[in-house]
Amino acid sequence: MRRVLIAICMLGAIILSVIPAQADGKGANVYVIPIKKEVEEGLYAYLNRAINTAEENGADLIIFEMNTPGGKIDAARDIGNLIANTKTKTVTFINSWAISAGAYIALHTDEIYMTPTATMGASAPIDSSGNTAGEKVESVWIAAMAGVAEEHNRDPEIAKAMVTSSIDLPNLKANGKLLSLNAKQALDVKYSDGTVKDMDSLLANLKLDDANVHTVKTTFAESFARFITNPVVVPILLSIASLGLVLELYSPGFGLPGGMGISALLLFFYGHYVAGLAGYESLILFVLGIILIAAEFFLAGGIAGLLGTVAVIGSIIMAGGNFVNMAISIIIALFLSVLLTIIMLKVFGKRMNIFKKLILTDSTNTESGYVSNVNRLELIGREGITVTPLRPSGTVKMDDERLDVVAEGSFIENNTKVKVVKVEGSRIVVREI
Repeated sequence: MRRVLIAICMLGAIILSVIPAQADGKGANVYVIPIKKEVEEGLYAYLNRAINTAEENGADLIIFEMNTPGGKIDAARDIGNLIANTKTKTVTFINSWAISAGAYIALHTDEIYMTPTATMGASAPIDSSGNTAGEKVESVWIAAMAGVAEEHNRDPEIAKAMVTSSIDLPNLKANGKLLSLNAKQALDVKYSDGTVKDMDSLLANLKLDDANVHTVKTTFAESFARFITNPVVVPILLSIASLGLVLELYSPGFGLPGGMGISALLLFFYGHYVAGLAGYESLILFVLGIILIAAEFFLAGGIAGLLGTVAVIGSIIMAGGNFVNMAISIIIALFLSVLLTIIMLKVFGKRMNIFKKLILTDSTNTESGYVSNVNRLELIGREGITVTPLRPSGTVKMDDERLDVVAEGSFIENNTKVKVVKVEGSRIVVREI
């Protein structure tokens, strides 16, 4: 009897231990990853961590909640590859915009759902000046958009029409315009798998009402890195760095400008390091460049300073990840720093103490007691004899004094009487009598 009771108790314990586990795991494991604002390198670092987190925790579905106006092509390409390499089912929920690079990322997911007012498309590649990036880049981007659309059984011509206005789709867009699909159009051409009101409606549509939903939020470091790596912020940050270091170079000691410049550079490298763009090699090259520039104060020749400058610029380009974009940012930064330096010296130079250190305000004028040479005004009107021909300069003897003079007019012979008619500093002008 005792054995039977023990067996019943053990069975009950097993049942009780199993029931909660079954209740916790009843729903699917869904991870929601927001894609907001612009697409840039910092977003890639966040998405890489978020997808890895979802995979490590056994996610059954990853939903990318998207609202982006687009961004950098190279960042979108890397993010697309990241999504393509995951084995977990992926869904894009366009909660407003999936423009340009956002549309390219959305096309990499297994399914796409849109809110009634959502839009996707208008994916022409744009350069940093806001102009079309050019025929070569456009051709590559057309092929990339069409390829990913075809891979997911979507009409590649529609993807091409999002990139170039030369594709004629009269039922969807006006001739000569880029294609942007609203929710109804996207559903009709099978670029959307459904139109839903919100996230709850999406989960209901996917039959995941009882799912365990986890939202992967960005950390402070990731949000900060996204801000620092923004294409607009990078030139500003580099301008502050170069301006601060230039002002510090011409100021005695170490003060606010130098601290400002170094802080801007540290922020630049920190943001790009967190974003996964700057490795230890770029940091080592940067430190080496600073050491060489500092060594220039103790070594003659300028070679150390030149090599240090090249090393610093090279480290910044390496950290940026894209040679062309970073080169443009550095040129903009140098131009802005020179322009701002000139403006500050002209406008604030005499008003602010920091700029008084850069400007020489003392002058060596006569009123202050400085005399560069004796002004012989007493010689005016005196007469003398030339001891050398004046061609037009030469020597004149006045009493017992020999003077270097200049003839007022033409050549004057030796042993000719002359008179001093003008004295301008060390210049004594004589005229033949």
